[in-house]
Amino acid sequence: MVKRRGGRALEFLPLGLPEAVPRKMRSLSAAALPPQIPDVRYLVLATDYDGTLAADGKVRAEAIKAVKRLRESGRKTVLVTGRELDDLKTVFDRLDIFDRVVAENGALLYRPQTKEEMLLAEPPPLELYERLRARGVRPLSRGRAIVATREPHEVDAVEVVREMGLEHQIIFNKGAVMLLPPGVNKQTGLAAALDELCLSLRNTVSVGDAENDHALLAASECGVAVANAIPSLKERADLVTRGARGEGVEELIERILEDDLRSVVDARHALLLGVRRNGSEVRIAPAGRRVLFAGPSGSGKTTAATGFLERVMGAGYQCCIVDPEGDYQEYEGVVCIGTRDRAPAVEEVLELLQKPQNHVAVNLLGVPLPDRPALFASLLLRLQEMRSRSGRPHWIVIDEAHHLLPAAWRPAPLTLPRELGGVLLITVHPESVSPAILAALDIVLAVGEAPEETLRPFLRGREPARVELGPDEVLSWSNGQIEPLKLVPGKAQRRRHQRKYAAGDLQDQAFVFRGPKGKLRLRARNLSLFLQMAEGVDEETWLHHLRQGDYSRWFREVIKDEALAAAAEEQEKRKDADESLRGIREAIEQRYTLAE
Repeated sequence: MVKRRGGRALEFLPLGLPEAVPRKMRSLSAAALPPQIPDVRYLVLATDYDGTLAADGKVRAEAIKAVKRLRESGRKTVLVTGRELDDLKTVFDRLDIFDRVVAENGALLYRPQTKEEMLLAEPPPLELYERLRARGVRPLSRGRAIVATREPHEVDAVEVVREMGLEHQIIFNKGAVMLLPPGVNKQTGLAAALDELCLSLRNTVSVGDAENDHALLAASECGVAVANAIPSLKERADLVTRGARGEGVEELIERILEDDLRSVVDARHALLLGVRRNGSEVRIAPAGRRVLFAGPSGSGKTTAATGFLERVMGAGYQCCIVDPEGDYQEYEGVVCIGTRDRAPAVEEVLELLQKPQNHVAVNLLGVPLPDRPALFASLLLRLQEMRSRSGRPHWIVIDEAHHLLPAAWRPAPLTLPRELGGVLLITVHPESVSPAILAALDIVLAVGEAPEETLRPFLRGREPARVELGPDEVLSWSNGQIEPLKLVPGKAQRRRHQRKYAAGDLQDQAFVFRGPKGKLRLRARNLSLFLQMAEGVDEETWLHHLRQGDYSRWFREVIKDEALAAAAEEQEKRKDADESLRGIREAIEQRYTLAE
């Protein structure tokens, strides 16, 4: 049964669901990619033990076989439990079927193959255990980092923690009561295990049944509740199995092996693309999509694309950006490889991408133009191979796509473009991009003037209708449907705009102090210069523009800051030059960091 989270339906672009069979990759050219690289999204299964994999502490033989089959498919398995490790070993002797075991509700990491342990939290104070014992709390155990009992002793636990002035948290698990250091839970333990395996939460399926599994399911790309799970966990899960406990886990594994959970709707992680004029949000599935941003030079297509890219990275999806012009050198959160004087090495890129938290920009400025397609083909080959092993990078961003995937490029019979998911392309000339790539796109966003002309290659001979776009709007094409969308700017874009207005060069949009007789020509090309000149002009000039509402008009129309314009309008009601200048200065300085 597929569940929608929180009962709230999300609206998706009509992109359709992927096929319910594992996909196969083929080559860029006859010799570029090895055939039949599987396109697998879910590479890790993280499962709770009691009430999920096990019933009454015991695991069915069929469940053990299912976990082994999953590992044989090349995937990894992680057991995540609230039990103490020694206790777990007494009831379950097949920890070898897991790549990692997270015990004590996230506080202890165990490597079954080497029998090594790693404590992920501070050990509990002995006094905590002794005070609980003195109160007659039974049962009571003390692990490497956990102190555990059962209901109704949660009251004793709260009182002792308060008496000792500790920060310890109390976590419940169907009657079990666990005391742990702050910030420790199944999510943090799983993250530590995945870090060792060089895998991502965005490629992980987690399954559980109890209160302490909320963090585990919420952090994973797909959260699954078995049929016997508590109601609140079922409500928040992406999928609820028909079977209970081990049978539910077996059912989940069969679905993973059958279709890589392609039939599970990605509502929870859907990425915000834009907002329609009626106010409804447009979101797209986070995996396997092919998106193109196109528009004339200077139209803002790269800015629009990076706003979306910021949300992709913020959601935990790893990105590799192919950057022909060095536009991403200062992009926050991205590691840049290559300079104007040094070509990037493919091995360097792959090494950085081994850590799921790393986003990499491959700067091609140091690569001669004729050599760039070959380097790109080599890089794409290795990225695809990496994806087959780790599911990452989740998104490949190709700027100046018309140079790297030109119209003359001909892949082996249309297989690669339709299988190369998680791709964001940026180009000034969509008509110059390979037709095979264009045919595989899910959505195109036309930016700048005459967007309908930009979309002409996708209209199949139909004459495009003229569309008037408002501020921050683009023209969207998907499955033959065209509509305006208002893009949501990213934080980096807003910061760049703030720097531009605070200390940049607005050129023809500068504020000009002319004075009442029009004799002055003092051009303030940014807010910093505006304030400097405002301090220096005579009172008559300042009041002349104040009374005409010139300051609020400039802030609204050029700086595009409605709040600043409103603050200026309040000051324009004043008659005193010093007071109004002081008020406008304060309003600007509250919103912008000005140049020294």
